[in-house]
Amino acid sequence: MDKVNSKEGTHTLKVPGASLYYELRGSGPVLLFMPGGPADAGAFRNIAGHLQSDYTVVTYDPRGLSHSPLEGPLDDDQIVQVFADDVHRLLAAVTKERANVFASSGGATISLELAARHPEQLATLVPHEIPSPAVMPDPARRRAEMEDIVATYRSSGIGPAMQKFMVHTNIRGGGPPPPQGEPTPEQREAMANMQRNMDFWLGHYFQAIADYEPDFDALKKGPVRIVSAVGDESQGELAHEGGVRLAKLLGSEAVVFPGAHGGFDSDAADFAKKLKEVLKG
Repeated sequence: MDKVNSKEGTHTLKVPGASLYYELRGSGPVLLFMPGGPADAGAFRNIAGHLQSDYTVVTYDPRGLSHSPLEGPLDDDQIVQVFADDVHRLLAAVTKERANVFASSGGATISLELAARHPEQLATLVPHEIPSPAVMPDPARRRAEMEDIVATYRSSGIGPAMQKFMVHTNIRGGGPPPPQGEPTPEQREAMANMQRNMDFWLGHYFQAIADYEPDFDALKKGPVRIVSAVGDESQGELAHEGGVRLAKLLGSEAVVFPGAHGGFDSDAADFAKKLKEVLKG
């Protein structure tokens, strides 16, 4: 059985230029979740409960988000590489064996860099609904749209930028409903974190995700089993198309998971069941 070097609970890992917050649950082979966009470890707390009896579930806040503060300068142009290196260091801190990785949205883009650079650390990688222009039929147009979103954020703020983002991604629905009544201290903290995270995401690494070019040749020749995933309720959305096209670029077919772009949270039990099936091969 895979031996994990840290105990269940919350932990901090020092990495060059930052301090990474991460959480461990359960026991067994390591299954690490990579969030996308402004999301943090909290995005996977629901599904973690359905997996911790079979896996050591690792969730974390990427550097610059929530509980993972920067402790030095950050080169925005190298954020994909830096974020991938952070996960490489986190995996090295918790296990000496090959780990499974599930990566959502922009995290799926970063996971391809991890798989290309550190294939020895991964068994199966499941990139879910990758939004990368590099896998799209017209990458230049998609990158131009993303550049415009960043420019709009810098000139007009989050609201107008997110309006353009919703058009760009064609994501349907408005996410979870706001909490009813007076928010709890935990909810207030989460809302404050999300505001800061949105600023960091749009101000620093949204453009890096747009510009990143995966090494598809290395990925196809490498030892990592890569299973591109899409949601059964997200047809017509940009990230769904990205997941389908990534699979084709790697010579496979996308696997359909329950729910939409955030199905790992909204349909956590069924999503976890499907993920177990995929990881078992």
